Amino acid sequence: MPATATPTVLTCRALLLDMDGTLVNSDAVVDRVWRRWAGRHGLDGDEVMKVIHGRQGHASMALLLPDRPMEENFAENERMLAEETADTEGVVEVPGAGAFLASLAGLPHALVTSADLGLATARMTAAGLALPEVRVTAESVGASKPDPEGFLKGAAELGIDPADCVVFEDSGAGIAAGRSAGMRVVGVGPRAVVHEPDVAVPDLTCVRVEAGADGTLRLLIG
Repeated sequence: MPATATPTVLTCRALLLDMDGTLVNSDAVVDRVWRRWAGRHGLDGDEVMKVIHGRQGHASMALLLPDRPMEENFAENERMLAEETADTEGVVEVPGAGAFLASLAGLPHALVTSADLGLATARMTAAGLALPEVRVTAESVGASKPDPEGFLKGAAELGIDPADCVVFEDSGAGIAAGRSAGMRVVGVGPRAVVHEPDVAVPDLTCVRVEAGADGTLRLLIG
């Protein structure tokens, strides 16, 4: 996937970062766990994989098994989270993620992920990445992406107007959530491109951050 055709500069005051596919490449374990789940329910694995990225597990189940009571989705999601948390084989950082996070030390940023805290901790640790101090995880919200609640809560916890935040996302659900929150979106990786984010990059080696004396952040992309 090509990066943006020409270098792009975005000015903002805070960054809101998705985890899976954005900071951490967890595709191997996600594929293993969700294809097993598809098999148990007689669903096509390829079709399931088109739905699940970016969403909380119970929200994906509600789309894939629309006639099943939500209580069953919540219960099975708890089992799935335990399975995913225990399996970190093949979990690695997205190229450039470690250096990118290090460059944000002392700058306004937050993790906004559909994973719960246990899963986020396991995957970030497996990838050798430190969890941001401010994080909005599955336990923090009442609605899954593509609902904007998580990103709006991240902006509120940082004390930054949503219009002054830039989201980093890889999935259609996440990009839609960022847009609904009134934020600009940097799409990371191959899944992001088809959802037409404001800017697309293959990974985080293409992004640099400069902090201004007035509290603004300049993202140099490309």
